Formats: sequence, C-alpha cells, structure tokens
Amino acid sequence: MFKNTFQSGFLSILYSIGSKPLQLWDKTVRNGHIKRITDNDIQSLVLDIVGTNISTTYITCPAEKTKTLGIKLPYLIMIVKNMKKYFTFEVQILDDKNIRRRFRASNYQSTTRVKPFICTMPMRLDEGWNQIQFNLADFTRRAYGTGYVETLRVQLHANCRVRRVYFSDRLYSEDELPAEFKLFLPVQSKVDHRQRVD
Repeated sequence: MFKNTFQSGFLSILYSIGSKPLQLWDKTVRNGHIKRITDNDIQSLVLDIVGTNISTTYITCPAEKTKTLGIKLPYLIMIVKNMKKYFTFEVQILDDKNIRRRFRASNYQSTTRVKPFICTMPMRLDEGWNQIQFNLADFTRRAYGTGYVETLRVQLHANCRVRRVYFSDRLYSEDELPAEFKLFLPVQSKVDHRQRVD
C-alpha cells in the first residue's frame, strides 16, 4: 500500500476525527461494536472497539487480505484509552531473512514468549489515555536477532478506544509533534501518559 510512497517523519493509518477513519481498515465484529463516539475525557471523536471476546472483534489494516502496508518506518505509535478490560494488538512485520513475524502485545499477559513466527508480550497501560510507543526494529532484533524491513499489517482488538495510529521514523518529543498528533486532555495533568512496551 505504501511501498512506493516516500516515507519520512509521520505516516498515519488511522485518525478518529477524519471523515472516514476506517478507510484503510477492515472490521470484524461479533458480540460487540466498533463505532465512533465522543470521549468525555478528551472531548473528541474516538473509535470505540468493544467486544465480549477480544479475538472476534477487531480492525485490521490493510483491509484487503492480499495487500500489505509496506511501511518501513520503525516506530508504531498508538493513542488508546485504557478501558480496564482485556485489550490486545498485533503487528506483522517482515525481517531481513524474508520471514513474516508477528508481535502481539496484551494487557492480560504477564510474560514474554518468543516463538519462531510470533512473539507475545505484556503491555501495561496507565489509567485513561495512553500513548503506546513500539520500536519495531528493536523488538525484531531482540526477539529474533534479525533486521526489521517493513510492517505488513496492524490489527487492533477489543477493548479500547483509539484516537490515532501512526508510524514515525524516530521518537519525537511532545514539542516536535504536529498539533494533530498530540493528545490534548482538557485538564492538563503533570502525568506523562507515554508508555513504552518493554
């Protein structure tokens, strides 16, 4: 999808305020919903992904199963709200051995497990809104000893609220981020909501 696009800085694949936030995404819903609502904490439109079973309610990008994202930027950043329920997301990457590998992070797992094609790891979320920063190049090297080439697919499962999902070439400080990439909370607290997945 983005293979032939010049990639630097930021590349957004989901923005909840856009006219069609799920334009690039496919939805799967069973016993739940995926809809746009206004979040009271940030007074803004967000995507609400809720399901009784996290494995049957999710959004996946790109929408077509035969396509891949082809995003080479090594940082995946997601602005999501902790709904105090089970939540998981998955990223499929291609490494320099030409092997497709998946990273799955979830808030209900306590240990990291590395298998040949999938690495599952715990994710700790603060209360309220979080910025999840995922260094794909670092994870690929640490889990598999290989080099990160590109991201093929991103999948977000229930239960969470999403404001934005984007890739960047490096981690940017709050001052460097474009305004629409920042998370403005109406009452500015001194708490840093940025989370890294370790």
